[in-house]
Amino acid sequence: MWEYTDKVMEHFRNPRNVGVIEDADAVGEVGSLSCGDALRLMLKLGPDGRIADAKFQTFGCASAIASSSALTELIKGKTLEEAAQVTNQDIADYLGGLPEQKMHCSVMGRDALLAAIENFKKGGAPVPRKDSRLVCACMGVTEKVIERAIRENRLKTVEEVTHYTKAGGGCGGCIPDIEAILKRVTAEMERAGATVPKNLTVFEKIQKIQETLDREIRPALRQDGGDIELLDIDGDRVIVSLRGTCSQCRLSTVTLKDVVQAKLREFVSPTLSVIEDGNRPVEEA
Repeated sequence: MWEYTDKVMEHFRNPRNVGVIEDADAVGEVGSLSCGDALRLMLKLGPDGRIADAKFQTFGCASAIASSSALTELIKGKTLEEAAQVTNQDIADYLGGLPEQKMHCSVMGRDALLAAIENFKKGGAPVPRKDSRLVCACMGVTEKVIERAIRENRLKTVEEVTHYTKAGGGCGGCIPDIEAILKRVTAEMERAGATVPKNLTVFEKIQKIQETLDREIRPALRQDGGDIELLDIDGDRVIVSLRGTCSQCRLSTVTLKDVVQAKLREFVSPTLSVIEDGNRPVEEA
């Protein structure tokens, strides 16, 4: 028997915002009935661009229902850019905590939110549920979901990955794959923790940044008809310009912070700040 907080039980017994938004501006669907948990999140934006309404339909345990309810309460009134900053830990904290074995329910909420935002960015086009290589066929968990859970929650073991994503919780055949992903992502995170050497020349820094843009960032932007150009580097300030569809996207701030800046900090230096066309750093925008 799981030990749930009073707030978890309250949101389970009396979930907020259950239902359907017929004319939703954004829809995110994650999970599947075959793995025991599924969530459909719908958002309606007001004239000011803020989330005026959020509703959900879910299939799952008490933690899944409570996490979905908590998520909708957390994001109402926020812009999509602000909502994108809500983490799975924020959901768990709002509920007073979740059993570690049930943290995957909060991750499912975060994944549904990101899927809904991506759905809005694509003008309502369906977002593929399998957005990368399928690692755990039993639970329908992709490599991208596992990577994100490791990075955002600093996971260290396969058991923790299972608690947060359900990957590896079926036949266990994917455990070697999970171990390999853990090893790779942990190494990348450790490298990102190192600062840029003091003797790194401006040319070397530009080269590292350009390589990261070409390898880690530009391919993803081009899939949506966008692109990015490196304009200048001023110390730790990286000045860029978004091109194509990215330049007109209402979520460009999210792209700059959660994609461009995050990747440059991961692969080049954690001290870098990204600025678009000489404006304020994206963390201050």
